Amino acid sequence: MKTAVYYNNNDIRIEERPEPQLIIGEILVKMKASGICGTDLMEWYRIKKAPRILGHEMTGEVVDSKSDKFKVGERVFVSHHVPCNTCKHCLSGNHTACETLHKGNYDPGGFSEYIRIPEINVDNGTYLLPENVTYEEGTMIEPLACVVRAQRMIDVREGHTVLVMGSGISGLLNIAVARSKKARVIATDINEFRLDKAREFGADEVFNANEELGIKADRIIMCTGAMPAFEAAFRYIDRKGRIMLFAIPNKNILIPVEDFWRNELSIVSSYGAAPVDLKEALELIKNRTINVRDMITDRVKLEDIQKGFKIAGGAGNSLKVVVVP
Repeated sequence: MKTAVYYNNNDIRIEERPEPQLIIGEILVKMKASGICGTDLMEWYRIKKAPRILGHEMTGEVVDSKSDKFKVGERVFVSHHVPCNTCKHCLSGNHTACETLHKGNYDPGGFSEYIRIPEINVDNGTYLLPENVTYEEGTMIEPLACVVRAQRMIDVREGHTVLVMGSGISGLLNIAVARSKKARVIATDINEFRLDKAREFGADEVFNANEELGIKADRIIMCTGAMPAFEAAFRYIDRKGRIMLFAIPNKNILIPVEDFWRNELSIVSSYGAAPVDLKEALELIKNRTINVRDMITDRVKLEDIQKGFKIAGGAGNSLKVVVVP
């Protein structure tokens, strides 16, 4: 079978690998769509484990099953990271801190013709796609679930002023979810195309990130790794405000400790999504509460994945790039 093996952002090779063999409890999925995530583009982070097959926003068709839970022909979304549901973190509701979640994955990765889904992923991370949700829309379940979780962690709610810094795909999802909670949403970026999209997906106001904003926000959601944005966030956060590190820079952040202390600020990070978040995200897409379809701007074949990485990493008129067979 064909796989896309990541060596670095500019070296992704199509290689032949044997089709995975199943054991009891597992299923084999034929990839129908697999999204390129912003974290896939974080070369400084990804290259540590290269070469490897990436892809964790995957939907497909079950083509072989040794599980009683799923049948051949069913359409599914599969989460790559799943919790054990038995450790102290899971039992306290902090599933994304679970060691099993951090170590697990499917075999070999979503950028592959076929993917073996281990039994724990079958049991805790595989979801039937509703008839009205396409394979491509299904690739947005995981990124939307990460947003759902992040905003729950900082308690975004009606009446809040929420500043979303960075209006790429993660920024747009955060804008849409915050708007659905009836918050006032302000968005920034340096790309005019993305600022237009921020308006389209619900931002009340948009600003070029190079401008100085005369605002104080209750919540700030960082959706860019640009260091100037992190420095600006401390100027824009109101007292008792919370800053969500949805994206991170490639170096440490300097915190103004006096403001942090006197104004009782909070900085929170969010990694991944738990099953409850995935289920909520699937419902938001199914019910058309969040319009993910129009966020998908580019599609590339598996053989052209290098082109997809170039598009996703560029600053052009692109939002979400999805790999298809």
